[in-house]
Amino acid sequence: MTGASYAAAGVDVEAGERAVELMRASVKAAQRKETVGDFGGFAGLFDASALLKYRRPLLATSTDGVGTKIAVARAMDIHDTIGIDLVAMVVDDLVVVGAEPLFMTDYIATGSVNPERIAAVVSGIAKGCQLAGCALLGGETAEHPGLMAPDEYDVAGAGTGVVEADELLGPDRVLTGDVVIAMGASGLHSNGYSLARYVLLGESGPGLFANIEELGRTVGEEMLEPTRVYSLDCLALAKAVPVHAYSHVTGGGLAANIARVLPPTLAADINRSTWRPLPIFDLITRTGNVARLESERTFNMGVGMVALVSPENADAAIAFLQARGIPAWICGEVRARLDGEIGDAEAKGGKGGAVTLLGDYQH
Repeated sequence: MTGASYAAAGVDVEAGERAVELMRASVKAAQRKETVGDFGGFAGLFDASALLKYRRPLLATSTDGVGTKIAVARAMDIHDTIGIDLVAMVVDDLVVVGAEPLFMTDYIATGSVNPERIAAVVSGIAKGCQLAGCALLGGETAEHPGLMAPDEYDVAGAGTGVVEADELLGPDRVLTGDVVIAMGASGLHSNGYSLARYVLLGESGPGLFANIEELGRTVGEEMLEPTRVYSLDCLALAKAVPVHAYSHVTGGGLAANIARVLPPTLAADINRSTWRPLPIFDLITRTGNVARLESERTFNMGVGMVALVSPENADAAIAFLQARGIPAWICGEVRARLDGEIGDAEAKGGKGGAVTLLGDYQH
C-alpha cells in the first residue's frame, strides 16, 4: 500500500512553485521605491521612514474582494483582469479619506493550483497596483482540495494608505451648498453581479456570448470590463482644488454611499437628468424588468466615484478630471436636511446624511 502524501490529498506543491515563478515579473513591476527586499519572503517590507515627511500621519486600511464577478471570469476563461477589480475595490476606499495607497497584499484560494491561471490573476493585481501607484508587497495562494472544485477560486486583498491628519477628508468638511461631482464608471465595476448574472445569464437572458448591439460586444466581455481605478486622479484633484469629501460608489448604490460621507444634519439631491446610465444598466433593467429603485440600490448606474467641493471650485474640478480622461459632471447639491428626512437609502451603519435621487435619466 502506497503511503499517504500531500499530492494524493490534492495539493500540488510543484504547481504552486510554478505559479510563483510565473507571477514573479508581474509582482516585480508593481513596486515602489519604499519596497524592501525581494519577492517571495514570509512578509512584505515597506520602508516606513517615508512617513517621516508627515507631521501626523494617519494609516488607513481597507480589505475587499470582487464577489461573483469571478464566476464570469471563470466562464469566459479570462483571468487577467479580475485583479484590477480587486485593487480598485480596495484602493478607492482608501482614497475616500484622502489617503495615498502605499501597498497591498492579496489572498487567492483555489481548489487546485493552475499555475498559468493563478499567474494571470496576479498579473491583473499587479497591473491594478501600477494604476493605483501602490506596491504589491506579497500574497498567498492556498489550495483547498475537497472544499472547492478544481477550477474554483476566490480572491481578496488588503491595502494600507497614509493621509496627513489635518488633510483627512470626510463628513466634517462637507457644507451646505457644496456641489456633488460625478465621475463616470467604466461599467458594472464589481458590484451587483449576483443580480446581473441572474438576469443576463439566466434562462430568459441573452447569455454570456451573445453579441449585443448597444454594448458593441458580447455580454461576457461587457461584464468583465475592469473597474476604473480612481485613486491617482482623486489624489491629484485634492491637490489641485479643495475637496471636502469623496464617495466610492460600490455596494448599496449612489444614494447609500453618498449618505456615508454627509454629516447627519445635511442632505444631497442628485439629479438623474444630468447623465445617461451606461447601456449595460438599461439592458439589465429591461431584460429582468428590474425596478428603478432596485437597480439604484444594487448598481452604480454609471457613477463610480463622487467628489464634494464648494461651488466656486466645481468648474475647475471638472476640467481637471476631464483633462485626465475621467468623465465628470455636476450631478447634485448639498443642502440642510429636513426634520425626519430619510432619503432613498440609508448609509451603512445608519450614520450619515440623506440622499434623494430626483428626475429621470437621460435617454
